[in-house]
Amino acid sequence: MAAGPVSAGRGAEAAATGHYNDKIVHWFTVATVFWGIVGMAVGVLIAAQLYWPALNFDTPWLSYGRLRPLHTNGVIFAFGATSLIATSLYVVQRTCHTRLISDKLAYFVFWGWNLAMVGTVITLPLGITQGKEYAELEWPLDLLILVTWVAYGWLFFGTVARRKVEHIYVANWFYAAFIIGVGLLHIVNNLAIPAGLWKSYPIYSGAVDAMAQWWYGHNAVAFLLTVGFLAMMYYYVPKQAQRPIYSYRLSIVHFWALISLYMWAGPHHLHYTALPDWAQSVGMVFSVVLLAPSWGGAMNGILTLSGVWHKLRTDPILKFLIVAISFYMIATFEGPLLSIKTVNSLSHYTDWTVGHVHAGTLGWVAMIVVGSIYSMYPRLIGAAGMYSTRLVDVHFWMHTLGVVFYIVSMWIAGISQGLMWRATNPDGTLTYSFVESLVVTYPYYLGRLFGGILILAGMVLMGWHIWKTWKSVEAPVANPVIPPHPDTARS
Repeated sequence: MAAGPVSAGRGAEAAATGHYNDKIVHWFTVATVFWGIVGMAVGVLIAAQLYWPALNFDTPWLSYGRLRPLHTNGVIFAFGATSLIATSLYVVQRTCHTRLISDKLAYFVFWGWNLAMVGTVITLPLGITQGKEYAELEWPLDLLILVTWVAYGWLFFGTVARRKVEHIYVANWFYAAFIIGVGLLHIVNNLAIPAGLWKSYPIYSGAVDAMAQWWYGHNAVAFLLTVGFLAMMYYYVPKQAQRPIYSYRLSIVHFWALISLYMWAGPHHLHYTALPDWAQSVGMVFSVVLLAPSWGGAMNGILTLSGVWHKLRTDPILKFLIVAISFYMIATFEGPLLSIKTVNSLSHYTDWTVGHVHAGTLGWVAMIVVGSIYSMYPRLIGAAGMYSTRLVDVHFWMHTLGVVFYIVSMWIAGISQGLMWRATNPDGTLTYSFVESLVVTYPYYLGRLFGGILILAGMVLMGWHIWKTWKSVEAPVANPVIPPHPDTARS
């Protein structure tokens, strides 16, 4: 079947059955880049406020306390989750050799999700919040997200059920775990009693509330910021390298080990708190054990380049993908390290944790998203490639240097804070005041800001580059559904 615009009438019927629905993927891709710029711009602003506090202009909705949750929700859910929806709808159609089960449902997911993100941008600066980390949104937006997420799950799993091949490719396993896991976490942690249109009270209290919150908080990292993006790795790295995944068997072992262990790691966020000590220890042990499947999966992605390492010299998209995996290895080594109680006593509440989080989000998540979009976008619209390979390379270096400046600044600042806060005189009094520790770490906030500006500038460049690539194509083509090989087709 030839690719090309489809005429009305019978041609429209052919589109419904014979062509992928790439229009919705295109919409989600553009939304991903847009939300990435918005979320990172807010991050740069609050980083600047830490160095120049007057930048809040004495305006409540510009204060750090209100913009910081807007930044985290913007980059995790508006940018990160939107990219996962975009790529999952692209991947599931091509690996299942079928069109999405419903165009109307796909568009409902798009508008429902982005309406919730707009609601986030409005409510959080106004101070409308539950006050729970990564779960700040109030109950009307939580309900909208729930309905949209169920629709998204129906769309994804319905398409998998209608697949034309017997086998379910491993990327879809990871996407499936991400969809189920995030839905479960969202429902359990946001159970609340409404007390007005924009006010509610959680059904949990005390240590139970803290336990539920960090079961949610850490598994949001697990099932959204890790499992979902590993799905991207398993599809886009082999696709861009034009090599099969290094070990398919390892990918399955990786999947089951990761989702079995990750659920238990949340209590390591609550060391030295009112949580029972045995629960803290369970979280620490499972966090340390997680190093094995995390690095096993990362090596599976990196070793996919066996025999084609030379491509890194000429393909900046592949550089994005492989360096992203390298940052994933850094973050998944550092996470288990910081979960050990003796290390945590030094690192907790310091900027070391901030550096660790951003090694994962800016190094792993953002780079795998950017690389995947650069790989997918030309195929999506029928272009020969991105508008400029050189611009992709420039973006790669801007982003990489930005991440390095950011995380190294926070590592140094955090370790300095931890050492100064725990230093004592022979009589047991503190050696340093809090203000003295702030003076020492203050210059590193400027380093973090510089890194953030580089990353934001790279995202703006990407937005312009996406637009130029789209303009270079006379008319986007309708990509035909590729029939499966007879040996893999369902009977």
